[in-house]
Amino acid sequence: MNARLAALQPYPFQKLAALIEGIEPPKHKAPIRLSIGEPQHAAPALVLDALAKNLNGVSTYPSTKGSLALRQSIASWANRRFKLDRQALDPERHVLPVAGTREALFAIAQTVIAPAAEPPLVIIPNPFYQIYEGAALLAGARPYFVNTVEANGYRMDLASVPEHVWRQTQLLYVCSPGNPTGAVLTLRDWTNIIELSQRHGFVIASDECYSEIYFDEAAPPPGVLGAAAQMGLRDYTNCLAFHSLSKRSNLPGLRSGFVAGDPAILVDYFNYRTYQGCALPPPTQAASIVAWNDEAHVRENREQYRKKFDVVLEKLGGTLRVRRPDASFYLWPRTPVDDEMFARELYRQENVLVLPGSYLSRSVDGINPGADRVRMALVASPEECIEAAERIRRCVESL
Repeated sequence: MNARLAALQPYPFQKLAALIEGIEPPKHKAPIRLSIGEPQHAAPALVLDALAKNLNGVSTYPSTKGSLALRQSIASWANRRFKLDRQALDPERHVLPVAGTREALFAIAQTVIAPAAEPPLVIIPNPFYQIYEGAALLAGARPYFVNTVEANGYRMDLASVPEHVWRQTQLLYVCSPGNPTGAVLTLRDWTNIIELSQRHGFVIASDECYSEIYFDEAAPPPGVLGAAAQMGLRDYTNCLAFHSLSKRSNLPGLRSGFVAGDPAILVDYFNYRTYQGCALPPPTQAASIVAWNDEAHVRENREQYRKKFDVVLEKLGGTLRVRRPDASFYLWPRTPVDDEMFARELYRQENVLVLPGSYLSRSVDGINPGADRVRMALVASPEECIEAAERIRRCVESL
């Protein structure tokens, strides 16, 4: 067996299942899951229609690179969204479709991590999406966690990273909007990250899968490619952006996304994917083209989230220490008791599942930045979210 597997920690949802094992929640209260970030809004009808109309595509093998039409739709969307006028993405060089960002974020570490005299390091925000850690460990690298806490606006304090760490760093994972904090990096933040990458030579893997869930239509979150283009960085050197239709278009089961950026890295990543990667089936590609070409359903999706945040935050006001995130569909409140105890009691009393924040973090310098917090995903229907807020309020008052 691969000895590196022993370094993997149980996945957060495995820990949650163990935490609530043996607890019988009230049977008269319908279960409400706020623990997993699985969009539950309706999938766009035009995408489902395209999927159905192209089912005959299953009779042919898909190519790893995807169809030119798909890559053109992706490039056009990214060029519009991030205003890449100075250096438009070329669908032949800068774009590679992938089967969802989870697979791609894992696989990129296997591609770019190289053996070195000093153990290679992968810098990861803390708390974080667990795929980053597993990807680093199984690539033979060592994770280096940088805490993102309220005091620093839930951003990585990269100025605190020692010089010797930068020398060993080969990959930096960034998540903006953040999971679970919802924090959005500014263009100044991105400029600093890109300058560090150019100085030290590490690859930036920018997880932007929540980028289309924000509250101000006039201020969409910036991304690594837009920042690189504004800086005049030639050919997006060392910069990769990861996007998905899962959150943007309520299509988590479609398993469709893309990686875009540095073409030199994408050449090697494509080579890796010809062996390991899952090519998108032709019906999925056809449906994805329709999704990337349409913004109406995305704006409607954002409006649904805005309304849910408004009412849930109003109902939780004065009960939990919680704020509206910059973007994404998560709340990241501080709990009145230990985060595991809170999650267990909320389930026992009210049949509502949330994820303990400590399951999304690692202790660094004696601090676990997820401790005494929980992640709540407002992905359910408005009615369920309102009911969940009322139940949470009752539980907090009982504690």
